[in-house]
Amino acid sequence: MRNRKSGYGCPEGCPVEGTLDVIGGKWKGVILFYLIDGKKRFSQLRKLMPGVTQRMLTLQLRELEDDGIIQRHVYAEVPPKVEYSMTEFGSTLEPIILLMRDWGENYKKFVKKETSEMN
Repeated sequence: MRNRKSGYGCPEGCPVEGTLDVIGGKWKGVILFYLIDGKKRFSQLRKLMPGVTQRMLTLQLRELEDDGIIQRHVYAEVPPKVEYSMTEFGSTLEPIILLMRDWGENYKKFVKKETSEMN
């Protein structure tokens, strides 16, 4: 497990703070969304997320791995093949990630409606 910072305003041990510490940030939720469908190679994730840099993707994957949410499997072959997948515990986040997707779709519709009503 990673060394955590505390002090987001919740009392010590706030479960929401802990959840956001693990899956918060711009890319972790997106990574988890794509891993719901199954294991992916680093290059596949890069193609699915063209806005992320290689360095940031590496960092986010390492943090998710350190937190026990995803696992990294290295195949002993040349060139090396590395795949990422959700751990059993990480897969318990699936309903949360799918609800976030649904909320995001509804929010896009809301913004579109609000924008069209303003014009």
